[in-house]
Amino acid sequence: MVTASFTARRNLWVAAGLALLIVVFLVLIPARDSLNRPLPLSMLLGVAFGALLQRSRFCFWCNYNDFLTDRDPRGLLSILTALAGGTIAYAAVLHGWVPDPFAGRLPPDAFIGPIGLPLVLGATCFGLGMGLTGSCISAHLYRLGEGSVASIPVLVFVLVGFVLGFLAWNPLYLLFGSAGPVIWLPAIFGHGGALALALAGFAALAALLIRFGRFPAPQAPAQPVQPVQAIFQHRWPGVTAGVIVALIAIIAYFRVAPLGVTAEVGSIARTYAAGQGWLPQRLIGLDTLRGCIAVVKETLASRNGVFVLGLVLGAAVAAQIAGQFKPVLPRAVSLPRLAVGGMLLGFGAMIALGCTVGVLLSGTMSGALSGWVFGLFCLLGGWAGGRLRRAIP
Repeated sequence: MVTASFTARRNLWVAAGLALLIVVFLVLIPARDSLNRPLPLSMLLGVAFGALLQRSRFCFWCNYNDFLTDRDPRGLLSILTALAGGTIAYAAVLHGWVPDPFAGRLPPDAFIGPIGLPLVLGATCFGLGMGLTGSCISAHLYRLGEGSVASIPVLVFVLVGFVLGFLAWNPLYLLFGSAGPVIWLPAIFGHGGALALALAGFAALAALLIRFGRFPAPQAPAQPVQPVQAIFQHRWPGVTAGVIVALIAIIAYFRVAPLGVTAEVGSIARTYAAGQGWLPQRLIGLDTLRGCIAVVKETLASRNGVFVLGLVLGAAVAAQIAGQFKPVLPRAVSLPRLAVGGMLLGFGAMIALGCTVGVLLSGTMSGALSGWVFGLFCLLGGWAGGRLRRAIP
């Protein structure tokens, strides 16, 4: 029989091996990309983000589903904490970069996307995909580090969904005349007004969650929790996780680019589909918009690519240390649901120009109205997807 101490030592050795692999990648990848952005820092931020997601269970669908099923508001409050902290930090940076927000100039690289029916459609489909598969794309990536075999077919069909989104882009763009207007709230209300409006919105949502939520009764541990256990084995508090997400988000934007996880996934899909001749030669207006835009890959080491790699490896290290690496095979009867949900995730992320990280987190923090719109329709789609999931295997 394998003893607990042997299992713990084995997990630590595996974690050390994965940490060494991270170091190897940091040494091998180029110091900077073609836009002079530091790739090792992007990978380290991915490692930190992945470890945070794993330790705190910072999963948008999981947190939302906790409220839908048990009225537990703690996860959603952690998301609001991240949004509020990031919005404050973004406001401080953007005030220096764009002193006059009324001049018609958008802040550099910020994910300020267009608002129109494509965004509504994409957000709703993404929410449906979350509900059907049980996670958003970033959560499926960190669950790979926990050994989630079910996330593999989901991510494969996410690629299929991206291809379907590329095929639908030109007809949607032509049908609606454009992707919609780009609305940056500081350009309407000023930096201070937009910040006050956003914080008021977060506070109102938090008040509603507290009013209608049910906090679980605290349970005293059987024995005192040591600091090492609290950090490496126990789930991190939601508010703590939210603060750290905001910190990672502002460092990423200040030094590399806004947080996002779907640009690399979409770029892989676009590169392969374009190589096969499946896509039109021109995707109208796509490459002029802002968000997690998928481009044809010309190099393996991209800013978003090393971030995603770091996310998976960071989650894997955290899972091994916590003893939470537990491969689970999906049931065969669940594969159709996972396939459809994965395609909806990919299609939605492509049409909406990002996901819950790129559009909701980074977009909302930067003052983009598109972040709020995405959040609303993603929640509606998630509610419908959750109901469908309970009705099918």
